[in-house]
Amino acid sequence: MSTKGKSNSQPLATAVDKGLAAAKPALTAVIVFSFVINLLILAGPLYMLQVYDRVLASRNVTTLLFLTLILAFCYAVMAVLELVRSQVLIRAGVKFDRVANADVFRSVQRSTLRRSGAPPVQALRDVDSVREFFTGAGFLALLDFPWVPIYIFASFLINFWFGVFVLVASVITLILALCNEYATKTRLDKAQTAAISASNYASTTFRNSEVLHAMGMVEALRARWSRQHESVLSWQAAASSRAGLLVALAKFHRTLTQSLVLGLGALLVLRAEITPGMMIAASIIIGRALQPVEIAIGNWKGFTNMRSAYARVQALLRETAAPSQKIELPVPVGHLTLENVVALAPGRQTPVLRGVSINIPPGSALAVIGPSAAGKSSLARVMTGIWPVASGSVRLDGSDLGHWDPEDLGAHLGYLPQDVELFSGTIAENIARFTDARDEEIIEAAMLAGVHEMIQKMPEGYNSQIGDGGQVLSGGQRQRIGLARALFRLPCLIILDEPNANLDAAGEQALVEAFVALKKQNRTVVVVTHKMNILSNVDYIVVMKDGAIQSAGPRDEVLAKMMGPKVVPSVEAARQKSPATQEAGNG
Repeated sequence: MSTKGKSNSQPLATAVDKGLAAAKPALTAVIVFSFVINLLILAGPLYMLQVYDRVLASRNVTTLLFLTLILAFCYAVMAVLELVRSQVLIRAGVKFDRVANADVFRSVQRSTLRRSGAPPVQALRDVDSVREFFTGAGFLALLDFPWVPIYIFASFLINFWFGVFVLVASVITLILALCNEYATKTRLDKAQTAAISASNYASTTFRNSEVLHAMGMVEALRARWSRQHESVLSWQAAASSRAGLLVALAKFHRTLTQSLVLGLGALLVLRAEITPGMMIAASIIIGRALQPVEIAIGNWKGFTNMRSAYARVQALLRETAAPSQKIELPVPVGHLTLENVVALAPGRQTPVLRGVSINIPPGSALAVIGPSAAGKSSLARVMTGIWPVASGSVRLDGSDLGHWDPEDLGAHLGYLPQDVELFSGTIAENIARFTDARDEEIIEAAMLAGVHEMIQKMPEGYNSQIGDGGQVLSGGQRQRIGLARALFRLPCLIILDEPNANLDAAGEQALVEAFVALKKQNRTVVVVTHKMNILSNVDYIVVMKDGAIQSAGPRDEVLAKMMGPKVVPSVEAARQKSPATQEAGNG
């Protein structure tokens, strides 16, 4: 046995933390650079102190020249360090994103399977929010914040009253920031939640823009979106209203502090407690002491957004933990068994499948029929492992689907859903499942699905771009290309949900011929259908009703029970009339 070391086998609950850990060496370097930069900033106050107290008193031009050269050198070093720091932060952000986003993407995909409604793609934007904070001004403000006590201590060294002044001013600034956080946090969180909901609703709505236009539904759905958007505006307005007074107080405090420090310095100079140079140096140091606090307040919204984004993405990752590392199982032959399966649709509590047991031998063809809402498509999703079972088991060649690595299992499955979804790219890329495939493999799948000639008639053939969701194709074309994708590399188990729902006569004939070819290749085929012409090519039939099996067995026996013995000759006659079936019989 061998195991595959894959990144998605690691616990996804720490994906963002792993990203931060990967960026930690770069962030540590940034902290060191920030320390040196803040140390060099002190060159400015020291320069002013020396100029006012020594150069002006001694009138020594040489001293002024050397002091200026030293200051210029310090500022040049500081500029270089700031440039290097910004570049290091950019690289740290890229490294964080590469480590975190892969796991988050997989987690979003798993979450989409487990819940109904719009996919939680907000998590990908949340990762961007975390990255942007740690590579932007907000993080630098946090790095400068520990220097506030140092600057306060320097102010005390110049004069006791300067130290008291900057200490009181810092405390007032911090109190205003905390009050702003307390007053706005709940409302901003609710505004952001409402904004995400409105954005998801709009995205879902515009996917059906043709229906909106054709049936005059634009205004009705715009009104529904507007009500959600109004909720965003009301919460933001409430937060801004509360923050307005605090912002005004903070601005008043900042401007008054800048003037009062000079007034205090002038008073101390008049009392001969300090020199004019000390007054200027103290004003610069006090301004620098308050600057990180003010920057932190200015970036407070970014910090709260980052904190909320971090919490959301971590909650998603914990909710959708990655499966443990799987043992690589042997290549299956397509023996599918279901034992007393009970399954729930995402977000529902009522079972959609109840006690379903089926044994499908390898190389056989099974048709699943029944009225609408009987559980046929749900059964197809359970067979592919899209929906997990609440109880019972689904096994491929004796191994529970949960024992397979999802990527390995997917290579052995072909699946054509009822609503075919193609992806932006070329026809060839969609057929090849966006993997590196040989041209022969792509063409083989297209010919097996009977779609090769149709593709060749397109302007660019297999290289034709199909647009987002295959929007440039008709419903029948999407279904036939989806069938080719399901047959790519001839998987051992192929599950087709209403494969002929949008097909014309030529498409249905191609589907029947594909059935015959798959049986020749000893592939296991499960088809959900309402049409009788497909039934003539299957070995077994399962009749579903209300999520349970009503009857099951060989095709002729089940049809005889359902419609009487006379139906069997008619089905046999349909088989004899089908050229594809005759060819299979001759083979």
